[in-house]
Amino acid sequence: MIRSCVPQDNPEIFSIVNDAATAYRGVIPAGCYQDVYMSLEEVVEQIAEGVKFWGWEEEGRLTAVMGIQPVRDVTLIRHAYVRTSERRKGFGGLLLRHLLGMARPPVLVGTWRAADWAIRFYEKHGFCLVEEEEKNRLLHTYWNIPERQVETSAVLRLE
Repeated sequence: MIRSCVPQDNPEIFSIVNDAATAYRGVIPAGCYQDVYMSLEEVVEQIAEGVKFWGWEEEGRLTAVMGIQPVRDVTLIRHAYVRTSERRKGFGGLLLRHLLGMARPPVLVGTWRAADWAIRFYEKHGFCLVEEEEKNRLLHTYWNIPERQVETSAVLRLE
């Protein structure tokens, strides 16, 4: 079942993000991966900055989370993660479709360029990769991330 996340879910969001982010170990550039990929404080900061998390709940337990954030004239899909043990069950796609139903186009998503599985996931759902120059412009306009992350990221767009 898809449901809106509440403050009491923050520790579970933290747990899901950090479990799922282990997929990046050895894939994304050195210096961009850390064992605590996103701290609990960062989860709270993201929410304070306007990211609204939604989750897939299975038997009373969150198994996947995804955020949506309106920024100026676009909607961002943020922090899409599924527990390692729950992958390939369609929860990510269900969450994405739910969030797209609430989104104001265009919708943008950023991910690591080396995370080819993530890029394929978004392309399967109708997103298209943007060119390098446009990617850099979008990341500088709508995200607040380090320059190294800009250099090693990809942005996909859905109109």
